[in-house]
Amino acid sequence: MTPRVVVTGAGGLLGRELVRAFPGCDVVGLDHGRLDVTDRDAVLATVHDLRPDIVVNAAAWTAVDACEADPERAFVANALAVRWLADACARVGAHLVHVSTDYVFDGRLDRAYTEWDDPAPLSAYGRSKLAGEREAAAVGATIVRTSATFGARGRSIVSTILDLASEPDRSLVFVDDQRTRPTAAGELAAVIARLGGDRVPGVVHVAGATGVSWFELARAVLAAADLDPDRVRPVSTADLHPPRPAPRPANSELDGVVLRSLGIPGPGPLEPAIATVVSALRG
Repeated sequence: MTPRVVVTGAGGLLGRELVRAFPGCDVVGLDHGRLDVTDRDAVLATVHDLRPDIVVNAAAWTAVDACEADPERAFVANALAVRWLADACARVGAHLVHVSTDYVFDGRLDRAYTEWDDPAPLSAYGRSKLAGEREAAAVGATIVRTSATFGARGRSIVSTILDLASEPDRSLVFVDDQRTRPTAAGELAAVIARLGGDRVPGVVHVAGATGVSWFELARAVLAAADLDPDRVRPVSTADLHPPRPAPRPANSELDGVVLRSLGIPGPGPLEPAIATVVSALRG
């Protein structure tokens, strides 16, 4: 029988890649219009009716500053919704794959974070995503932490940078004291499909191979678009005006120890991935 995969949040950047990432499977993509994951009755009924083998939860409220202003909504969207999905999966024997974030860490380490480092989120968004991880862990889910996802099939930091750069007189200012590992959505989706198919339990870090500051990322995007990277100016987080409502970790680089131990290739270096996405966006 053909395995069935349900992808929640299928209208988002990662969700659009996930519905293409399971060859040989019957993939059902559910965007917010088809399934509101915060609605317990709808989640239970949908999973019961579809009887999937795997459910990949890419639905989330990822507006970090908005979450800071409305933490209760953040916890409903990013934690309670995962409880409903976990319950539904347990009832039909489906394996849950839940997508989480590097923002569960406080950024104080001087190295990349492994799967066994203790989370200590700084923001309401990070706390809500950590709560979601705990809900998923209760049913032996695969919990994929990733960072700074970008791609050509939806809005991301890369498309934002290109939009800003399209205004000749626009000042491009990005922080140079926050580091992450940007991750191509298509590459991430392929790894998630492998992990989900193998029903790998627990936390797995899946992030790009190159650590950069947001300033360095913006320069790389402009260079890939044959624009002048010197248009980008660095600024420290402390000097941002106005300051961001939600605190961000200074270092949220993720180290994929679990992937390496499993022999599964992770997402590759930044420059070729950025070049591919920029070409597609400008194509």
